[in-house]
Amino acid sequence: MKNSLNKEGPKGALSCIIVDDEELARGVIREYLAQYPDIEILAECANGFEAVKAANELRPDLIFLDIQMPKLNGFEVLELIGSVDGVIFATAYDEYALQAFEVHAVDYLLKPFSAERFGEALEHARFHLHVGRETPLSALVAESRKHNLPMQRVLIRDGSRVHVIPVEKIDYIEAQDDYVCFKSGGKDYLKQEAMADLETMLDSSRFIRIHRSYIVNIERLVKLDLYAKDSHIAILTDGTQLPVSRSGYARLKPLL
Repeated sequence: MKNSLNKEGPKGALSCIIVDDEELARGVIREYLAQYPDIEILAECANGFEAVKAANELRPDLIFLDIQMPKLNGFEVLELIGSVDGVIFATAYDEYALQAFEVHAVDYLLKPFSAERFGEALEHARFHLHVGRETPLSALVAESRKHNLPMQRVLIRDGSRVHVIPVEKIDYIEAQDDYVCFKSGGKDYLKQEAMADLETMLDSSRFIRIHRSYIVNIERLVKLDLYAKDSHIAILTDGTQLPVSRSGYARLKPLL
């Protein structure tokens, strides 16, 4: 079970998970944590999928999170988790990541790191948790996404499952209130996202906003039919018909 943070002081009990694809790196953190008997290790995760599952099921106070991992990197793990009390990033040299951490005042450990540096990061995390200071992880995740454009895949959490959809597999995207629905291979995947933000992250040579409620993968477009005066319908390879606004038609016309 998860230990809750003792609010009586910054040295109250903490629970944590360790996330790193290298067993040796996890071992180093485990060894350093042995000096802190008030910290309970709830789980060790060797990849991002394990980390998302553990974080959501165990709700640790603190996550030691590697950035460079296969399948899912550290930023993608945070995107799927949604929220966490405290994070200490561990990374090999990555100029962009280090700059981002400095800007957002998030602590990180640059590999290889000493026991002394580890202790400093841990004390910093304790203090933030003790005073209830919010860690600006959403801003950090958003900045990391913008740094890796155009988007190559979409990550969607569905309960304990994680769906990874390569953008080339997306047929079209439909706005649904505060969510967007990704249509791919006859299946629907719902994610909380602003349509306008999504549009800026996709490859504009492949994905066109044809209507305020629809973005289409033009590789799925078969033809445009005239529906009424100044109104068109997009016909996709599977027979789906989508409305095309005048501004959407103007975007499509040069590509036809």
